[in-house]
Amino acid sequence: MKKNYGRTAVACYMGFITQAISANFAPLLFLTFQKSYGIPLGQIALISTVFFFTQLITDLLAAKFVDRIGYRRCVVASEALSAAGLIGLAFLPDLLENPFAGILACVAVYAVGSGLIEVLVSPIIEACPFEHKEAVMSLTHSFYCWGAVAVILLSTLFFRTVGIGRWPLLACLWAVIPLVNIFNFSSCPIEHLVEDGKSMTIRQLLGNGQFWLLVLLMVCAGASELAMAQWASAFTESALKVSKTVGDLAGPCLFAVLMGISRVFHGRFGHKIDLTKFMIGSGILCVVCYLTAGLASSPVLGLAGCALCGFSVAVMWPGSISIASRSLATGGTAMFALLALAGDLGGSIGPGLVGLISQNAGGDLKAGVLSGVIFPAVLVLALLLLQGIRKRKEP
Repeated sequence: MKKNYGRTAVACYMGFITQAISANFAPLLFLTFQKSYGIPLGQIALISTVFFFTQLITDLLAAKFVDRIGYRRCVVASEALSAAGLIGLAFLPDLLENPFAGILACVAVYAVGSGLIEVLVSPIIEACPFEHKEAVMSLTHSFYCWGAVAVILLSTLFFRTVGIGRWPLLACLWAVIPLVNIFNFSSCPIEHLVEDGKSMTIRQLLGNGQFWLLVLLMVCAGASELAMAQWASAFTESALKVSKTVGDLAGPCLFAVLMGISRVFHGRFGHKIDLTKFMIGSGILCVVCYLTAGLASSPVLGLAGCALCGFSVAVMWPGSISIASRSLATGGTAMFALLALAGDLGGSIGPGLVGLISQNAGGDLKAGVLSGVIFPAVLVLALLLLQGIRKRKEP
């Protein structure tokens, strides 16, 4: 029977939506956790730290163990852990004497699921016999953006209509998506990128100079995206002097919408465009966006730079993965896991640098955002070096 890889694509789309739920739902409840459980804001900040740190550890361990356990078992486990963490979040804080410990435990559980999704979905898509893989990869990653938009908008609507106090019900409703996707990943066709025993080892990857350029590319991709995305709400509020609700919609929500539009555009027309040139153009646009957001005296121009940054960074992460697959065809699961780790590392470094520079500048977010220009600038340089290597290898 002919295999239906369309079902695999749908499962991967829902996988990225699951990851978007895991990454974006709890932050909407930070002030609610503070008021309901009496948790200091200093501890609340640890929720995001635990989420991203656990995801980083998962990326690292996946490089070693995923091939031994198998793609299907691991990706099904990713959805099960994501659902368990979300459902646990609805109940465990009230059941434990220390609610904060319950929250952190649940966040850690669904962070493992999120990390496995990040490592596995890209190679699963890459291994499918789609005609235009680079375009399909970009389209698949767009579902993270649409998932993030849906979580922000639908959760805000739920809180306004049903009430913020019923958030545990919403956590269970969001858990339905990974629960359904357990069945999808259990039954869809899943192929492997490289035959058993023929993929590069971690040692071989670490000894390859080109791999380190790809790592630099992923670090810059993650940093370029999240340095702006994580600070978009606060930046918009401070620049436009608007409420948090308006700031969330005009900042991170608009950023995610434009990022999703860009990925859909590349998914539709990417097969007609040279990926490396498109990414270089995106990197240059991203430099302009950071400069505009950081230097513009007009609040409207500052918002435009922030929002258009979402459009410019869209292809960086999926594009870097596609370039890596093309450059190191036998990289295998270990390569995808280490690249995910590099992207997450960049996602930690970027927002951290913006926050540090802003603090040293007396709380000036514009100065912090302006410092983020270094990441797309280095990304463009790395792409030019990779382009030079590829041309030298061509006959």
